[in-house]
Amino acid sequence: MSTEPLEIHLDEQDIADSLRRDVRVGLSAEAKWLPPKWFYDARGSELFDEITRLPEYYPTRAERAVLAEQAAEIAEVTGAKTLIELGSGSSEKTRLLLDAFARRGGPGTFVPLDVSVSALRGSIAALAAEHPGLRVRGIVGDFTRDLHRLPTGGRRLVIFLGGTIGNLLPAERVEFLARMRAALEVGDWFLVGTDLVKDPSVIVPAYDDAAGVTAEFNRNVLRVLNRELGADFDPEAFDHVALWDPEQEWIEMRLRARRPMRVRVLDMEVDFAAGEQLRTEVSAKFRPEGIAAELAAAGLPAQRFWTDPDGLFGVTLARAD
Repeated sequence: MSTEPLEIHLDEQDIADSLRRDVRVGLSAEAKWLPPKWFYDARGSELFDEITRLPEYYPTRAERAVLAEQAAEIAEVTGAKTLIELGSGSSEKTRLLLDAFARRGGPGTFVPLDVSVSALRGSIAALAAEHPGLRVRGIVGDFTRDLHRLPTGGRRLVIFLGGTIGNLLPAERVEFLARMRAALEVGDWFLVGTDLVKDPSVIVPAYDDAAGVTAEFNRNVLRVLNRELGADFDPEAFDHVALWDPEQEWIEMRLRARRPMRVRVLDMEVDFAAGEQLRTEVSAKFRPEGIAAELAAAGLPAQRFWTDPDGLFGVTLARAD
């Protein structure tokens, strides 16, 4: 496998500035919020890996089942020569696609994009032993702002897995998909994983497991603020809340203050009333016709849609028109 030096468009100062901006805006809002990307320091990533192995957490297993069943068809239909993965992390599930493409004599190039230098280096090292003929070009960047930096030329397949698109609010999804289409050429492909609407009795436990791992993951964002910004949150003074919103068809993760408190962060003093909640994540669930409509509106009409045997998770293959 040939690897190129990491292409870095996001450095530590960019990340620090983004964190400060998000904290200042989110914690000064009337209904306080933080974006979920700040969960994922080293400890947060470890906790999320643990979450994906919990019996309640179906999305990872269900999406993997879809890819295991359909990878060969995806490779045949797209005939892509370049695979690009957004928010690649360890690229674990993408290996199913790379293996399927390898059996067809390609792809020639794999481009993982992630905010984490360490995650990229780790996944590239692991792929080196598995695909000696693969060219890998890692990009350190943020998929919400760096899509225009994706390599051009050849038939491309962009992969966006894990249901991560559901972490974007509706207006943010519109903007993201517009940027995605702008980064693609006619005939390029886009593969997106979406968690599906189902009975809340299945969804809620996936975000509120019996072992309390998700609660610890949720509170970890406060530890990130303490470490990176010198804040003085007491994480144990907040309860984990997972709430299904039937109107929006999404689940929200929140942190609920157990008592009144005043927290110092940056140059701010942030007051929490007893019972006040801080939203840390939205995870939208989709209906097949809904994600198809959103993709079509962006100029990415769906060509294939698959689910796992239990109909829990969907994977859509779209093509730029």
